[in-house]
Amino acid sequence: MTPATVLVVDDSATKRYLLVSWLTRAGFTVVEAETGGAALAMLGEADVDLVVLDVKLPDMSGFEVCERIKTDPEYGVLPVIHVSAHAVDVVDRTQGLNRGADAYLVEPIEPDELIATSQAVLRYYRARQRAELLAARMIRLAETTLAINSASTLVGLLQAAADGAYAIFGGPIVVVAETAEGEGLAAIAAGGPATVRPWTVEHHETAVGSTVRTDEPSAWNLVDWPQGESVTVAAARLRNDRTPAYVAVPASSQSAGFPVLRQLSQAVAAAVEAQRSYDEEHRIAVTLQRSLLQSRLPDVPGLELAVRYEPAGAQTEVGGDFYELTMLDGRLLVAIGDVAGHSLHAATVMAEVRHAVRAYAVEGHPPGAVIDLVNRFMRTVLPAESATLCLLTLEPASGRIRMASAGHLPPLLHVAGTGARFLAPRGPLLGINAPRPDDLEFVLPPGGTLVLYTDGLIERRESDIDVGLTALAQCVSEVEPSLDAFCQRLLVQLAGAGEQADDIAVVALRRT
Repeated sequence: MTPATVLVVDDSATKRYLLVSWLTRAGFTVVEAETGGAALAMLGEADVDLVVLDVKLPDMSGFEVCERIKTDPEYGVLPVIHVSAHAVDVVDRTQGLNRGADAYLVEPIEPDELIATSQAVLRYYRARQRAELLAARMIRLAETTLAINSASTLVGLLQAAADGAYAIFGGPIVVVAETAEGEGLAAIAAGGPATVRPWTVEHHETAVGSTVRTDEPSAWNLVDWPQGESVTVAAARLRNDRTPAYVAVPASSQSAGFPVLRQLSQAVAAAVEAQRSYDEEHRIAVTLQRSLLQSRLPDVPGLELAVRYEPAGAQTEVGGDFYELTMLDGRLLVAIGDVAGHSLHAATVMAEVRHAVRAYAVEGHPPGAVIDLVNRFMRTVLPAESATLCLLTLEPASGRIRMASAGHLPPLLHVAGTGARFLAPRGPLLGINAPRPDDLEFVLPPGGTLVLYTDGLIERRESDIDVGLTALAQCVSEVEPSLDAFCQRLLVQLAGAGEQADDIAVVALRRT
């Protein structure tokens, strides 16, 4: 018999003595009360598992005491056994059971009958407790799994797992997993919001699947475990080439079979694997994207050049922004563009468009003709794609510029004394069969600065694009002596310090 505490409530000292003696000899811990009021008060003081309650009490009837116990939100699940030498009729027994009693014994009571009834009631009570506990834990497990899979970073994932495990099991919690680079991270929850710190766990031989073992607290010394408590550790591993994810909890918090702990560890391992795979793919895509971009700017006498490229945040797919600055036959070719979409595919399309621009420009075509040829190339080879492009050639000696645009954002021209103004080269997107206007021709005066950019610099989901264009014009109203410092200021003031939702490319050139 699992140890249990019984509260015996009877105003008769003799009968109470007999009941206490029988229950004590059967292995129960027994506490006593003489009145209904004292019994109700004692429920808040002692950890009672069963109430043996006389029907006739001096301050209130046992029926009323039972009813108050059963309607209490905290103690309502406590089992109650009525005992009575007076209320022995069918009507009395029916009333007692209808008002909440779990059993009804009439005197004379045999000791064996009292013990057997108490054990039977407790078996049902504890089975109900286990079922309710499991149901509550399964609800919290579902909530925790949702939070884990909604996390956008590995750190956030581990924090959600640790906070959820604390809500499920109580006590200190440790959740451990490794990053894609093999660095161990441990999330710790011990009453407050979970914190994450680097930590290296000693990996045991773990097969694919989930296992549960018991460790000494010293092996998980990230937190102070309860005195005398061992640690139950669930390890879940999805692939042989991956290290397991671990969830460590107090051993006393576990029920037979560890069903919830196993499922939680598997949910953590699956979410960690998905996050690591995404991180690896994103890193590969960003590496590929950077390898396709120009790494060194030409040195052009009479011109100062600066470029800034910032990829989107770690949780956003790579985009198709690109730029090009190349000297061709004594003229500087400048191109900036953006392929529609955000994916590794967009980055590869960007590479094809950039190479096509350079190839047609090398043949000596003016900007508008290059755009026409690139557009024909896209409509033939990449019929499902679209892109924007701004293309110009600049003669360094004279400052003469010839510019064409395919749906790209308008460049900004800053001239000392007159401020900044948007230029208006127009034309349909690449990928669309539509007439294109003539090239825009003008002269960049000495000291003049031309700024080209992609939409990541100015577009925000929560505001109209005109707001971003106005903010950009205000930022370009002054230009630093150093174009590098100028471009950096644009990024800081316009892109801000938050997570970037899109790539940013900025090209600035000044005639010196």
